[in-house]
Amino acid sequence: MMRLPPQMHVFVRDWLSANQVVLRSRDGCVVIDSGYGKHVPLTLALVASRQGLDGAPLAKLVNTHCHSDHVGGNAALRRAYGCTIAVPAGEAPLVAAWDRRALLLDYAGQRAERFNADEALQPDSTHVWGNLEWRVLAAPGHDMAAVVFFNDAHGILISGDALWQNGYGFVMPPQVDARALPATRATLDMIAKLDVRYVIPGHGEPFDDAPAALARAYRRTDAFEADPLRLARHALKVVLAFALLDRERMPLAEMPAYVERVEMFRDFNARFFNVAPATLAEQLVGELERAQAVRREDGWLLPS
Repeated sequence: MMRLPPQMHVFVRDWLSANQVVLRSRDGCVVIDSGYGKHVPLTLALVASRQGLDGAPLAKLVNTHCHSDHVGGNAALRRAYGCTIAVPAGEAPLVAAWDRRALLLDYAGQRAERFNADEALQPDSTHVWGNLEWRVLAAPGHDMAAVVFFNDAHGILISGDALWQNGYGFVMPPQVDARALPATRATLDMIAKLDVRYVIPGHGEPFDDAPAALARAYRRTDAFEADPLRLARHALKVVLAFALLDRERMPLAEMPAYVERVEMFRDFNARFFNVAPATLAEQLVGELERAQAVRREDGWLLPS
């Protein structure tokens, strides 16, 4: 496993809060991504810790994209440090308008405290953070405005949700956004051309075998291209699992009402499945249960 430059530290979180990357320098420290709102106290503690800022000021907070698990601590970090906030250029207007549907907040039943962005990160721009030069590269797919950050000198890729060790963030089906799946493949092709020696994903442990991860991601993309219904079910299962992690448990009796209330489930059901809310809820819960992602206990649905 590659050793990171000493001014760089990664806080590996979970599937509710994205990982944080801390880049320290005398010119001003930078943090990349801020986790989910529920975990703000832990995010603040980690960033302030000895492995984080260790008493140094935070100059800038940078986001790979603006989904709730990556920006949920933005407002709190600005209050704590007075830092500026930089978001991908394509999402700057959405943040300025606080478009809760486009940011997948209300649409996916998620939440984030509103914040203001000071800087729009342009693809193909270069920035020096933590005394390291980072290229901003467009990485659409999971989020059509997402970016990743690449340091050529060390071959370090901060990939957000564009590439994990086993896959990537959920992608909208072609019937919802015809651009998303082709963009996902194009992003994988872009990453494959880089001299990547170490990947810091948005979720999961950092890893050093980018070719193997890309191979798995391509296989997943092949399967989604062959079966858009599989892609639609996958997206809903991810959103449901996320909601369960947020709430910690959900009454099984209320699952039909949940999939009827949250717009993304209603939308996908009308487009793809056309079944009763109770049927859709049971199908999703059953598939998550078989994947050992959830369990049923005394009338409750719990994360495994």
